[in-house]
Amino acid sequence: MGILRKDYILERWVYYATERKNRRREFKEEEAKDISSSKTCFFCPGNEHLTPPEIGRVEHKNTWKIRWFPNKFPAVEKKGDAKIRTKNKFIKEGKTYGVHEVIAETRDHKKQLVDLSIDQIKEIFYIYILRIKALSKLKGIKYVSVFKNKGPNAGTSLVHSHTQIAAISVLPTDIMDKINAAKKFNIRENQRFSSGCPYCSIIKLESKSKRKITENKSIIAFAPYASRFNYEAWIFPKRHVKNITAMYDEELYDMASALKKILVKLKKINASYNFFLHYAPQGYDLHFHIEVTPRLATWGGFELSTGATINSIMPEDAARFYRGK
Repeated sequence: MGILRKDYILERWVYYATERKNRRREFKEEEAKDISSSKTCFFCPGNEHLTPPEIGRVEHKNTWKIRWFPNKFPAVEKKGDAKIRTKNKFIKEGKTYGVHEVIAETRDHKKQLVDLSIDQIKEIFYIYILRIKALSKLKGIKYVSVFKNKGPNAGTSLVHSHTQIAAISVLPTDIMDKINAAKKFNIRENQRFSSGCPYCSIIKLESKSKRKITENKSIIAFAPYASRFNYEAWIFPKRHVKNITAMYDEELYDMASALKKILVKLKKINASYNFFLHYAPQGYDLHFHIEVTPRLATWGGFELSTGATINSIMPEDAARFYRGK
């Protein structure tokens, strides 16, 4: 018999059907192929002229080791204004206002994020911080989304390792759902949590559970109780931090170490994945974290028609996979 689980605080349900894990190709993907339109890599050294004008770079030995620049095919652009106009009680509309950037994480076309050292990953985190701070100051920008797509099933269009950043004019629904759910949870529990943050208590719970993946001095990673994706993993700072911009150097190193451990295991099964940062917008409170969502199974009609998810991997089994046990 399958198991039905609810997210810690969200009204979001997951159906666990572990017998589905034997379906063909659910766990082992074919080798990723470069699906760019040509054999020329826009992000490789020597091809800098093929990207929009560079915004910034980290230099090493008279050349760049990390560089960032506007996305040549942006989802949002800084054109018009950020205002959302209400036409009637059903219709709201605005421009796709914002800024869309790309961070080329390494010069080496053959290396992915997982192949970089912990210190190099930490350095990329510093670029995230730099861009979040800079873009958050722009007029009309309410949130800066930082995300990575790796592999053909995760929306990758270029193989060269990179992160995308989208500064947008509306607050993301997923972020606000978490913030509002945390508030409701605290009210329902009569604010028994001294921090006012249910995620602080969730961290303590998962630190002693079979879902724990790894833990170090300042960071914990675990497979969430109601994970929607095969081998989904969340990475939290133990300290209540609203944004990566407030993290200490040693915390960033510990977080890079935890992320690398997870990505090393996903590389072994050649899994496509996304990861993204969730932080508190200005004026709100949310415990900062990174979510890693492997894309080994395709959502179908059940998910689209119900809003619930079928997952064939129990989070306890996912955590065991990451721990290597």
